[in-house]
Amino acid sequence: MTLPLALADLDEIPVDRLNGVGDQRRRALSEVNIHSVFDLITYYPRRYIDRSKEAPIVDCVVGEQIMVVGEITKVTSRSTRNRKSLVEAIISDGTGTVRATFFNQAWRKKQLLEGLTVALFGKIDEYRGAKQMANPLIDFVGDKTGRIVAVYPQSEKAGLVSWELARWITEALRRCEERSIEDPVPESVRLEYGLVSRHDALRLIHEPAELSDVQKARNRLVFDELLRVQLTLRLSKLHREGAVRGIDHDLDKFLSAAFFSSLPFKLTAAQERAVMEINADIAKARPMHRLLQGDVGSGKTLVAFQGLINAVANGHQGAFMAPTEILAEQHYMGLKEMAEGFEVPDSQTLTGVRPLSIKLLSNSVSTTEKKRIIRQLKDGSVDVAVGTHSLIQSGVSFKSLSFVVIDEQHRFGVEQRAKLREHSREDGRWPHLLVMTATPIPRTAAMTVYGDLDVSVLDELPPGRIPIETKWVSTPEAVKSAWNYVREEVKEGRQTFVVCPLIDESENLVASSAEATHAELIRGELSGLRVGLLHGRLKASDKELAMEQFRAGLLDVLVATTVIEVGVNIPNASAMVVLSADRFGIAQLHQLRGRVGRSSYKSRCYLVTEDSITEDAVRRLQALENSTDGFELAEVDLELRGEGTIFDQRQSGRTDLKLASLIRDRLWVERARSCSESLVEGHETIASNPMLGKEIEWFISARGPDAENLWRG
Repeated sequence: MTLPLALADLDEIPVDRLNGVGDQRRRALSEVNIHSVFDLITYYPRRYIDRSKEAPIVDCVVGEQIMVVGEITKVTSRSTRNRKSLVEAIISDGTGTVRATFFNQAWRKKQLLEGLTVALFGKIDEYRGAKQMANPLIDFVGDKTGRIVAVYPQSEKAGLVSWELARWITEALRRCEERSIEDPVPESVRLEYGLVSRHDALRLIHEPAELSDVQKARNRLVFDELLRVQLTLRLSKLHREGAVRGIDHDLDKFLSAAFFSSLPFKLTAAQERAVMEINADIAKARPMHRLLQGDVGSGKTLVAFQGLINAVANGHQGAFMAPTEILAEQHYMGLKEMAEGFEVPDSQTLTGVRPLSIKLLSNSVSTTEKKRIIRQLKDGSVDVAVGTHSLIQSGVSFKSLSFVVIDEQHRFGVEQRAKLREHSREDGRWPHLLVMTATPIPRTAAMTVYGDLDVSVLDELPPGRIPIETKWVSTPEAVKSAWNYVREEVKEGRQTFVVCPLIDESENLVASSAEATHAELIRGELSGLRVGLLHGRLKASDKELAMEQFRAGLLDVLVATTVIEVGVNIPNASAMVVLSADRFGIAQLHQLRGRVGRSSYKSRCYLVTEDSITEDAVRRLQALENSTDGFELAEVDLELRGEGTIFDQRQSGRTDLKLASLIRDRLWVERARSCSESLVEGHETIASNPMLGKEIEWFISARGPDAENLWRG
C-alpha cells in the first residue's frame, strides 16, 4: 500500500503498536482517551519551552522568577518534624546545581527519576548557601535537544509524563513519513487561506523549529476541526431536505393576524421577524428545522403558539414537548391562557368554529384521563398536546401531527427528537420542528453547534420589563440585608424564590440543601412567613400542590432546587436568593434569575457565597452583576468553560474541538462555514472529492449514534 494514510486509517491502528506501549502503558493512555494512533497525534501540546531562553544555573539570581533546564542527579525523600513529606531533587545543567523541594507531594519520589531532563519554573531562593526552588512547576522534556520543546498535558492518575508522550508521538509521526498523511482539503482552499498541508501541520504542532511554526500548524488543524463539524451538519441538513417530505400549510388559512390583533400589546420587531420566518417555512413541503433562541422573557412561547394554531387551522395537530413535569405544566397553563376565547375553524359544528383543544399528557395526569387523551390524539379531537417524554411513549399516536415544538432542546437527545417526528405520522411525512432555548448562544457557537438548523433570534424584551438588579453577597452583614429585603417585599405583597443546589445535605459538597435550608429559614431569617418547599424528589402531587400554592399567593417564599430553572412564570415574584451561587454556571444563574422580573415590579436577585471561592466563580458572579444581557453573558460563559463535544460526548468520550476555540477562532469558524457551503453546494464538489467524503463518514461513525442520527434529524 502506497496511498497516503487517512485519519480513519490512523484511528484503526491501536496505540500499542508503538514501541514501549505494553498493556500497562496502553491502560494509562486510555485514561486520557488515547486508544489509537489518531488519538495520540491529536493529543496536542499545552505549551512550549523555548530553550534558547533558559538560564544557566550559574547565572541565576536569588529572587528571580526563572526557567532552568537540567538533569536530575539525586533524589531524596524524608518526613519533616510535623510528619509532612518532603521530596528534594538536585538538578544540574553543567554550569551549576539547584535544589527543587516539594512539600506534601510524596508521589514526586516515584516521578523524579535520576537521569531525567526536566524544565523547572519558579523563584530562586537560597537555603544554607545553595540555590533552591520551592514547589516549582516542573515539565519532563526527556532528551529533547531542539530549540522549541513541546510540553504535553500530564496525568498523575495515569502516570503519564510529557517526555513519554513526546517519544511515542515522534515515533508515530516518523512511521507516517513513508506514506504521508492524507490531505482531503482542496488545494484551492489551502491556497486561499494560506494553510500548510495536514502532514506538515501535524509535524509542526509537535516538533516546531520556531514558535511561528506552531501558529501555522494550529491554523490548519483548527480549520480541519471546524470544517469537519460544519460539513457534517450541513450534509445532514441537505440529506434531510432532499430525502424527507414535510407538510405544506395554506397561508390563506393562517390565524396569526387574528390572534395577534386580540392581544393587549404589540409584538416586538424580533417576534414579528421570527413569526414571518416560521410561517414561510411551514408553507413549504420541506420540513422546517428551526432553532428559536431568545433571552429569558423575550416571548418565545407566544411565537411558538402562533405556529401551533396555524397548523390546527390547516386541519392538523401540534405537540409541545418540555424536559420536566413542572415546565410542561407551566407551558400547558400558559398556552391555555393564550387560547382563552380563541376559536379555530371546524366544519362539523353549526357555527363553523370551535374552541382550541389543548391537553396535558404527563405523569401527573390520572391513568383514566391519560387513556382518554391518547384516544383523542388518535382521533384528532385534541388539537395540541403538551407533555414531557410521555409524548413519545409507546401507544401515543396522532391523527395528523404537523407542528412540533421542543423547549430547552439541549436536554433531549437527537434520538428523542427523531422519535417524536418519525413515529407521529403514518404517511412518512415529517412534521415541522421548532426547537427553543432560553440559553442564548454566541453567534460562533450557534453556527457550529446548530449548523444544521435555521436560526431565529429574539434579541428584544417586551416593553415594560424592568431589568433585574443582581447583587453578589458574601459577608454576614450583606447576607442579612438580603433576608431583610425579602421580608420587605413580602410586606408589599410580593413573593420570593430561594434556590439551593442540593436536595439533601452532602458530606462531599459544601453547599446549601433545599430541605435543610427550608427548616433553617422557618426557624430563623424568615420565621413567621409562609415558606414552601419544591424539589425533584417530591411526589408529583406534592410538587403540583407547592407550585399551585405559590402561584395562588398562598406562600410568601418558595425554597426550591433548580427544578424552577426554566419556564416557571410567577409575575408576582420580585426577589430571588440563590445560595451557594458559586456552584452554578453563568447560563444556569441567568436562567434562574429570569424567574423574577416578569412584571412591572422592580426585582432583585441575590447571589450568596462563602468568602473564599475560586477565581472562575468570581468572574462568573461579577459578570452576572454587571450584565442582564444573556447573549453577552453567553460569550463570557463560553470563554470560561471552553468547548468540548459538538455531538453528544456521552457516546464516545471524544471531543470534536481539541484545538479550536469558538471564542478565539471566530475568523476560522466563518471560513469553515463558508468553505462547507461551497463544498456541499449541489452536492457536486464533495462528491468529486471521495477522500473528504470518506473522512466525514468516518467522523460521523466515530462520534457514535447521536452524530449518526443527524442524518435522520
